[in-house]
Amino acid sequence: MKYEVVIGMEIHAQLLTKSKLFCGCSTEFGAEPNSQCCPICLGFPGSLPVMNRKAVDHIITTALALNCTVARESIFARKNYFYPDLPKAYQISQDDQPLGERGYLDIMDGSRRIKIRRIHLEEDAGKLVHIEGEPFSLVDYNRGGASLMEIVTEPDIRSAEEAAAYITELRSILRYIGVCDGNMEEGSLRCEPNISLRLHGAKEFGVKAELKNINSIRAVQRGVAYEIERQSQILDEGGTVIQETRRWDEASGTTISMRSKEEAHDYRYFSEADLVRVVVDDAWLNRMAAALPELPQARRERFIAAYGLPAYDAGVLTESKEIGDFFDKVAAISHDYKVVSNWIMGELMRLLNETGQSLEQSHMTPEVLAEIIALVDKGTINLKSAKEVFEESFHTGKTPSKIVADRGMAQISDEAALSGIIEGVIAANSKVAEDFRAGKEAALGFLVGQVMKETRGQANPAMVNKLLREKL
Repeated sequence: MKYEVVIGMEIHAQLLTKSKLFCGCSTEFGAEPNSQCCPICLGFPGSLPVMNRKAVDHIITTALALNCTVARESIFARKNYFYPDLPKAYQISQDDQPLGERGYLDIMDGSRRIKIRRIHLEEDAGKLVHIEGEPFSLVDYNRGGASLMEIVTEPDIRSAEEAAAYITELRSILRYIGVCDGNMEEGSLRCEPNISLRLHGAKEFGVKAELKNINSIRAVQRGVAYEIERQSQILDEGGTVIQETRRWDEASGTTISMRSKEEAHDYRYFSEADLVRVVVDDAWLNRMAAALPELPQARRERFIAAYGLPAYDAGVLTESKEIGDFFDKVAAISHDYKVVSNWIMGELMRLLNETGQSLEQSHMTPEVLAEIIALVDKGTINLKSAKEVFEESFHTGKTPSKIVADRGMAQISDEAALSGIIEGVIAANSKVAEDFRAGKEAALGFLVGQVMKETRGQANPAMVNKLLREKL
């Protein structure tokens, strides 16, 4: 490709606070429209904002996690613009003194570093609801005034794959540190990439398009890839890319023009006189730093070094803090780490996906999984039975030992008991037995299957193989 791709990213993350940024209204998702509003978040005359300290904590934590410099003093400003979802006709935000600046995030296993320009705190706007076929729109102010964090990168991203990797890693970090649930479908994490192209070696940036309405990581990658192709085609044909805002349309797999954006808005920022200056002293900063958990990249590296896991396993297990914590707890009991990893990536994740549950909502515990692994290791149950036990424990919370006892699932490992069954299977399948003796190795698999059928799957497979070979 003769063009260099230049992408900057703006991420808006709704913070996990129980109340809004400047008032006590709930931030619970899915409530009746306009049921979570008050004179403060609706901007009634005479109402005064009071800062939510937890929201500031979340910004400081994020700034530390993204290697930013935390401002020791920070102020808020009024960002003035007129739009129906902004009842005050201004948004309380931060302009020239954000809480976090000059950070970075490493992606693609550390091979690419994306610089973070700034992280600031602001109040969210309401939500417009457009009614198809009607000459009007409705507005829901429930989201208005919620704590919103904006994270702005430098134009360091160079491909659709890097754009997806950046939002994937960032989302994982925000969930690890507990500041945002990362639910893009519900709008609590919103991504706005700015894409432009320039000839390789050129110093000046090309004309950019900003993408809106992206509600999944897959859509980020597809939207950016489409926009790169669209701009490339325009430039190859001698055309001019216009600066505009476009939206991603999932149905058609294309970006669609929303409005031109010929020049930057003049928001007429001025200081918010109703809020005091935020001063972050050493004690506050040290408290936030001490509470910072192990982050995804560090945990991936530890899982590989300490547990000897493949990089793929480490990546899957650390994508969610909940799953990573679960693995650590099982690994402290059961030391066959690859087996533990296989159970979590296989049966556990399958059942979580099928049920739509979080790990916390299920009945599965580290102790239960460790017990199942121990029962297999001891030869009490075989792998097939172990999966049945796992599923029942997941749904009911019964202990593995009780399930095995109640259902009579204990594996048969007694040679005398198995010998009689195997002799009967050989006698009933003499032709297959002769095939095996004649060198047809596959015939043994059929005989093993017949023994397992006779024992309802409870025979020890390794012992069945051994005894069959001896008797044949």
